[in-house]
Amino acid sequence: MALCLNQVFNKDRTFRPRKKFEPGTQRFELYKKAQASLKSGLDLKTVVQLPPGENINDWIAVHVVDFFNRINLIYGTMSEFCTERSCPIMCGGLKYEYRWQDDNKYKRPTKVSAPLYMNMLMEWIETLINNEDIFPTRMGVPFPKNFQQVCNKILTRLFRVFVHVYIHHFDAIISVGAEAHVNTCYKHFYYFITEFSLVNHRELEPLKEMTEKICH
Repeated sequence: MALCLNQVFNKDRTFRPRKKFEPGTQRFELYKKAQASLKSGLDLKTVVQLPPGENINDWIAVHVVDFFNRINLIYGTMSEFCTERSCPIMCGGLKYEYRWQDDNKYKRPTKVSAPLYMNMLMEWIETLINNEDIFPTRMGVPFPKNFQQVCNKILTRLFRVFVHVYIHHFDAIISVGAEAHVNTCYKHFYYFITEFSLVNHRELEPLKEMTEKICH
């Protein structure tokens, strides 16, 4: 029997601190609306749709931050099973290998361990979502022209966390009773990125068979 969410996911074990929305802001209200829809039992395909009259970039921003928090929590719970020794390469099975690249230390795609990839990924995302020039929180401040492009990259890399966790640590997910919760989070993520075409279809290939089974 699956444990309740609080027993499965220890919030002290998140990889990075949770990003919170400022109460009273439009983004906070939109976040509350999204969470209310999630908890209402509505079909997830309906939940991800843009509410009438809302700005698409605000809707994407809210979900990017929320998915960062959720996936950060999932991986934090699994991290003791994902070590330099068990996962010396960030990959999804034998067919898919993910190399890290950034604007600082890793100028070229570089082979790294899964734990190192995850750590750099969460730090990179946290820096972006805390950057007011990219994720503005003040009223009247526009999103940058490349906002959706940045979000595409964030969501693509977050999808790779699902790939690695599902392919290499699914036994651990089951052992802590987290299968149903991780599956729900994945479905929510999948329906959102496909609703707005935010991740290239090729990136979804590693979990194609599983997706066809659980995302009807």
